[in-house]
Amino acid sequence: MAAPEDIKYTQEHEWVQRTGGDTVRIGITEYAQQQLGDVVFVQLPEVGKQVASGEAMGEVESTKSVSDIYAPVTGEVTARNEGLEDEPELVNSEPLEGGWMVEIKLADPDQLAGLLDVEGYQKLIDQA
Repeated sequence: MAAPEDIKYTQEHEWVQRTGGDTVRIGITEYAQQQLGDVVFVQLPEVGKQVASGEAMGEVESTKSVSDIYAPVTGEVTARNEGLEDEPELVNSEPLEGGWMVEIKLADPDQLAGLLDVEGYQKLIDQA
């Protein structure tokens, strides 16, 4: 699995990358998209929506199933990847680039400390 060092991960297979002092970009991991199969639809929260860590904030529909997208952090959605409406398959082809889902302004920048680093995430998927 390709896993950049500067990204944090969740037990639910989302990645979180800091984009500014108090903002992060979120998507699903390469492992998650492989498990889902071909993504055909993505439902994302609206800009301005307050999300809480651990709560469902959207859905990914694939040829195999429908899965929730969980907020890995608490904060306000400041951007969403509108390109996924027309090209949901970007989640499969570019999960860490064009397949990103939302950007969130963190309620508390320190909450990233509770997420997995690349080694911790690798252990998680090795146990799957």
